[in-house]
Amino acid sequence: MNFENESDLYYTIGHNIKLFRESASLTQAQLADNVKISLSYLSKIEAAGCEKSLSISVLNQIANELNVDITEFFVRRKE
Repeated sequence: MNFENESDLYYTIGHNIKLFRESASLTQAQLADNVKISLSYLSKIEAAGCEKSLSISVLNQIANELNVDITEFFVRRKE
């Protein structure tokens, strides 16, 4: 997986988190509460065009909560 720049990387991660969250029928508030992060932080992560840095630990917590392999967040998907 190669990304042209950080914007592309953050967009891909955020888009995939949103996709898997919606697939799990969770709201942003529910997922944020379950992984012990603020709703505003999750919202910024999912926002298109946002370059909010995030830790591997947070990504791992989100992946575990959504029952997906963390590497799925780095896969480019069609919109």
